[in-house]
Amino acid sequence: MTYCVGLRLDAGLVLLSDTRTNAGIDNVSVYRKMFTFEVPGERAMVLMTAGNLSVTQTVLAKIRHRMANTEASASESILRAESMLEVAEIFGRTLHQVSLDINSKMKAMEQQASASMLLAGQRRGGQPRLFLIYQQGNFIEATDDTPYLQIGEHKYGKPILDRVVTPATSLEDGRKAALLSMDSTLRSNLSVGMPLDLAIIPTNEFRIATHQRIEAGDPTFSQMSEAWSQTLRDGFANMP
Repeated sequence: MTYCVGLRLDAGLVLLSDTRTNAGIDNVSVYRKMFTFEVPGERAMVLMTAGNLSVTQTVLAKIRHRMANTEASASESILRAESMLEVAEIFGRTLHQVSLDINSKMKAMEQQASASMLLAGQRRGGQPRLFLIYQQGNFIEATDDTPYLQIGEHKYGKPILDRVVTPATSLEDGRKAALLSMDSTLRSNLSVGMPLDLAIIPTNEFRIATHQRIEAGDPTFSQMSEAWSQTLRDGFANMP
């Protein structure tokens, strides 16, 4: 399984994913779940994936094939789409079709493959947007009332996001909240694991300003994790 979280803030977009893939207790691997697409100064997008690898990797292969096709239309290539909504629709259609194709082959084995995606980005002329795309091809969008979205093992990392994240949250505080959300998940669920991938897209910069791999044992992340644990212990001890 995996955990991916995206924040849509007034100041920009904060995206964080783990890299663990678990096909059984004795078959644990590391696979990147975050993918970036960028035309600096014109558009910047990040995709994060959860679920069946054969589905998500096939979707990415098809998307990249269309990106490389100089004759692809705006309804086919995410680099030519005229809005983030159209980009979400391209991913949604592709995910739905790939899911249908793969599940039709797995039906005889009484198995099913499922997947979901988080898409975030901004195109010049539009606002930063964040979508959760389901395998049926439909999607929901982050709003001012709910400025974050999650996929995968999301329940452990949700409480801190509910308590601290608002559209007015700064990018630095959003980064901190996403990392602490991931830390809570890492501590409570063995199917989520290091290393982590972090990306930040500041509003109206149309570029991925931060794209960072955080390895196991990273001193900054470890220090943050321990400080958060101590803060929780102190808060519990001081409760009346």
